[in-house]
Parts: sequence; C-alpha cells; structure tokens
Amino acid sequence: MKTTELQKVKLRELILEDVEDRYQWCLDKEVTKHLNMPEKYPPFSREETKSWIEMCMNKTNGYEQKAILTEEGKHIGWVDLKNIDRLNRHAELGIAIGDKTYWGKGFGLAAMKEMLIWGFTELELNKIWLRVEVDNEKAIKSYIRMGYVEEGILRQDRLREGKFIDRLRMSILKQDFFN
Repeated sequence: MKTTELQKVKLRELILEDVEDRYQWCLDKEVTKHLNMPEKYPPFSREETKSWIEMCMNKTNGYEQKAILTEEGKHIGWVDLKNIDRLNRHAELGIAIGDKTYWGKGFGLAAMKEMLIWGFTELELNKIWLRVEVDNEKAIKSYIRMGYVEEGILRQDRLREGKFIDRLRMSILKQDFFN
C-alpha cells in the first residue's frame, strides 16, 4: 500500500442514531454528486433513510455497511462492501465521507484501509473492486494511493443529471494489499 501516515478511524455497525446524519448528508448535493442516488430532491426521505439503515443492520439488503467514526467517536460517513460474490471471493467497495469538514484529510483512506482489511480477512475475499466516475479525480487519486489498479472503462455506466457518465473500474487484490 502506497500511503503516508493515515488518520485513525473506527468502523462500527450502523445504529438507528445514524439516520439523522445520513439524511442530512444526503441533502447536500456536493456530498451526493458522485453517489448512485435517485435523481430527485431530497434523494431519500427520513423514513426511507431509516428503512435503509434497518436493512443494513438486519443484513437483508446484501450490504456490509459500516459507519466511519473519528478517533474521538464522531460519525463522519460510511463504507460498505456490496455485490459480494462468495463463490469467486470478490466484492464492490463503496465509501462516502458525508461530513465535508473531514474531506481531503485522509479519513476516507483510513476508512477504506480498515474495510479492505476486514473484507480480506473476515469475508476471505481475494479482490475488492469499485466503480468511480471518470471525472471524480480526487477519488481516483485516493484509490491509486491505496493500491487500486485500473481494470477498464465502463462506458455510459451511470445516469447523472440526465447524461450518461463513464465509470472507471478499479480493483485491489488481497496479495497486493498485504504486500
């Protein structure tokens, strides 16, 4: 892994007290610009947000989603593994720092590192992949710093504001992460 000193974060299971933070973050169009969300405002109601968090808590939606906390315990975002393929031992990573005061300070990298460790050890995955919009340059740089490599372009893979956007598929292998 090609990173400098990372922030310290904790990952924990989601709790119902996370609903209000998540709802407020999803009201911020800057936070949700690169997230796969409905093209309406707000993207989700408080009740829909609560239902989603309950599904994550009950493990009924295929997501292994964790809350990201600072060392001091402040809830700042979420990270997840989804599209988990247990037969071929790979999954898709998703991450969002919802609290913009923590953007650009290494918290996303630290949370991603913790989730990769968890996915490779607890879920015994061999590969963790992701999709990122080609114009999300900050995210792409952070994924490269973490050790992700480009696998290819997914053409017109996301509809955003009425236009189709290409996404880059990137992945990291267990052996490369731990070396």
